[in-house]
Amino acid sequence: MPDTAEVIASADVPAEGDLLDVSETPETSDAVAGDGSTGASDTDGGTTEVPADAAVTEASDAIASPAPDGAAGDPAAAGTPTTEVTGETADVATPAASPARPTPPPVATPASDPSLWGRVDEEGTVYLRTGDGERAVGNWQAGEPAEGLAHYGRRYDDLATEVSLLEARLRAHTGNPTEIRAKAQALAETVPTADVVGDLPALASRLGTIIDAAEGAVAVSKAEKAQARAGQIAKKEALAAEAETIAADSSQWKAAGDRLKAIVEEWKTIKGIDRKTDEALWTRFAAARDAFGRRRGSHFAALDVQRTESRAAKSELIAEAEKLSTSTEWGPTSAAMRSLMDRWKAVPRTGRDTDDDLWKKFRAAQDVFFAARTESDKARNGEQKANQEQKEALLAEAEKIDPGRDPRGAQAALRKIQERYDAIGHVPREVMRSLEDRMQDVEEKVRGAADAGRPRTVAENPMLTSLRAAAEKAEQQLAKAQTAGDAKRIADAEANLASRREFLAAAEKAGSGRR
Repeated sequence: MPDTAEVIASADVPAEGDLLDVSETPETSDAVAGDGSTGASDTDGGTTEVPADAAVTEASDAIASPAPDGAAGDPAAAGTPTTEVTGETADVATPAASPARPTPPPVATPASDPSLWGRVDEEGTVYLRTGDGERAVGNWQAGEPAEGLAHYGRRYDDLATEVSLLEARLRAHTGNPTEIRAKAQALAETVPTADVVGDLPALASRLGTIIDAAEGAVAVSKAEKAQARAGQIAKKEALAAEAETIAADSSQWKAAGDRLKAIVEEWKTIKGIDRKTDEALWTRFAAARDAFGRRRGSHFAALDVQRTESRAAKSELIAEAEKLSTSTEWGPTSAAMRSLMDRWKAVPRTGRDTDDDLWKKFRAAQDVFFAARTESDKARNGEQKANQEQKEALLAEAEKIDPGRDPRGAQAALRKIQERYDAIGHVPREVMRSLEDRMQDVEEKVRGAADAGRPRTVAENPMLTSLRAAAEKAEQQLAKAQTAGDAKRIADAEANLASRREFLAAAEKAGSGRR
């Protein structure tokens, strides 16, 4: 009889959760006898399916504490109810009538056929057939040899299941190929010495295939990661380049600043770049952003200086406009106001609010002057209208002169009318030419009558012709001055015209006396 240590050591305990699947039968159940040998014991009609761990425990208990008389090796005789263990749940077995002749329980069939790959000898040693012969993988003392062989076959199936799981994960791409490869390599190292009964060369071959496929998947994964990383790097490089363009060229300060803020947020969403590269790209972007900030700061600093200078320049223009606003020199002051406006337009803006306030002051000063000029023009227009009526009355009187009866008397009467006519002030510009033309027609009629009454012995006096041309030129200068609204020029032109007409009248009188 083997000693206790041999019995315990020889019982190859299955992995956690493994059970010795023994179908329910009304036959006797296997139990470990007190001496460690395997025997059959009658029960009350049920069988107990015992896990391998339980078998080892029961064997140890039987050796350490011999059963009472009549109950050795018989759990039912000891008053312990028999149970059937199936899977992970133990249920109380249904009592059944004892058969006339006990038979051994059937053995649970593993997924593989362990009998093709191993055997159990009379001493309970379990062997695995290999290409070089046989290799002992364990010792079975807990039941029938078929059970031991089935147990080691299930251990093989468990190992095969692990291999199948690795294959499934690799096919479905649900695991890290590096981890799958490491697990397969670890299993492959244990296969040659695994204490199982089954087709180990097939498992080794499958594991080799898994390792090769996993290495390929690792390479593909690395390539995909490298490609993804390159794509992410390209995105950040594009953002950095955009920031550099903004920093170098953009003068849309608000829009450019908002875009740089948006780039920062977009930058945060780009992952999967190694730290060194990412830091280099960020340094590049940050440098561009800082350069933009410095350029923007310089721009606004210069703008502040420019606005200060513009405020000073426009304040001077306002002072000049306010000084001119009370002038009654309408012509020169109008020209000066136009010059101030041109200078104002040439000065840069000072900022919206400040510029608007300065413009209101400047415009108010100009409005004072131009409003006064408008009122003056209205008053002058009324005076000129009255002058027009007076001149029209004198022209009507001159047109009634009959030079045919008394040419000399007609000339004298016309000369008096002309003196009164010239003494009258300005008339509206639009009627000036028509009035002058009427007066000239009367002069020519009177002159023609006088010339017709005496023989022409000499040619026209050249000096008289020159004086008449000078008088016409003086009339044109007066018209231009009135058009410009320049009071000084108008006064000078009127004085010049009066002088020319006096000379012309004197020359005509002298010429008439000589004839």
